[in-house]
Amino acid sequence: MNSAQKMKPLPYIEENGDNQSFLSKLKEVKVGVIPLPLYIALALIIYGASVYNQLPPDMIGGFAVIMVMGILLGDIGLKIPIVKDIGGPAILALLIPSIMVFYNLVNPAAMEAVTTLMKTSNFLYLYISCLVAGSILGMNRQVLLQGFTRMFVPLVVGTLVSVAAGVLVGSLLGYDLKHTFFFIVVPIIGGGIGEGILPLSLAYSQILGASAETFVSQMIPAAVIGNIIAIICAGLLKRLGEKKPELTGNGVLVKTKGGDGITQETNINKPVDFSLMGAGLLIACGFFIFGSLAHKFLGIPGPVLMIVAATLVKCLKVMPAKMEQGAYHLYKFISTSLTWPLMVGLGMLYIPLEDVVKIITPAYVLVCSVVVITMVGTGYVVGKFMNMYPVDSAIVTGCHSGLGGTGDVAILSASNRMSLMPFAQVSTRLGGAATVILATLLMKLLS
Repeated sequence: MNSAQKMKPLPYIEENGDNQSFLSKLKEVKVGVIPLPLYIALALIIYGASVYNQLPPDMIGGFAVIMVMGILLGDIGLKIPIVKDIGGPAILALLIPSIMVFYNLVNPAAMEAVTTLMKTSNFLYLYISCLVAGSILGMNRQVLLQGFTRMFVPLVVGTLVSVAAGVLVGSLLGYDLKHTFFFIVVPIIGGGIGEGILPLSLAYSQILGASAETFVSQMIPAAVIGNIIAIICAGLLKRLGEKKPELTGNGVLVKTKGGDGITQETNINKPVDFSLMGAGLLIACGFFIFGSLAHKFLGIPGPVLMIVAATLVKCLKVMPAKMEQGAYHLYKFISTSLTWPLMVGLGMLYIPLEDVVKIITPAYVLVCSVVVITMVGTGYVVGKFMNMYPVDSAIVTGCHSGLGGTGDVAILSASNRMSLMPFAQVSTRLGGAATVILATLLMKLLS
């Protein structure tokens, strides 16, 4: 063997090996499920397009913005100690975009795209429709019926106790009883901004003679703070369920002899059929449109009628099993992939941090916290006595103190119980509607 054959380019191989090792390690680092180099490339493309005003002002641009932020914030929220146990992904995905908007850190092109997606295209209701239709059609009939009939007891009891506790604590902290009830407690349990605070502001305006905008700015902070407290409670309840599995059905509301009511009957173990998922999307849209159409004739909120229709279809067994499977698998895809991005959009457009900052004080936060914690705690105790899983009962009851559909998504995401969406929607819609009506009547009587 000559000297030339003995010579080896060791430095080159070592350097190349080090580079390969570094790149392979870098590829193993992921943001969500996306390798870090790919995520950075996509983020830079989207950011550059928004800076140079080339971001499409439509669903494409909107999805790009909320997904690139949602995947990152959700992943960070899952990794921060303590925060990850109190609904970290939901909290970060809601609050960080809201803070960015507050400090004008989101450029106009990105805001326009997200606004188009969330408001013009109504992505929130598409999301809720897919979750409601898929979770109901994929649920055990017995559990579905028992859940709807039993959930009203902890909901009603929780509402009454939380109102009493909130007014009591508010008076002890120096707030006027009337102000505490109408401007702190009622906005928290009124069903959100669109379904609760806006109708309340119009009613208050007609009764008291002031502008509706004045009342909106007074009530929104309570709703936002209450929703954040509810998210934290949901995260803690999830943690409790992990430590004591006997207290939770992991998304099942009622205890049954057959065990897990979600997986017992249908679709978890069946292979995914993408054509059936397409049919599931049409079914979800059909239920939502039916609710809107029926609302015109019945006057009942469309989302409530959508839930009623899906429940009747499930209970009467009129939907083919294959179609139920498609709707269920669509629900699983939507809830797994689009929850955190959705909350980014909600945080940018529906969490007005400026209004919250103006009115927040420690006493104010304490009153809001007492209302929500009492609601959740009552749901836990009452559910336990009604043969319901107390953790899941508490989470559903707590949805009554959330920001409508926005709050339901955030609360159920924090607790990883999206299958409870139909019950959460009933808790929010019916509980909120009843609160708005009763508060308006009381305001008339006391004015």
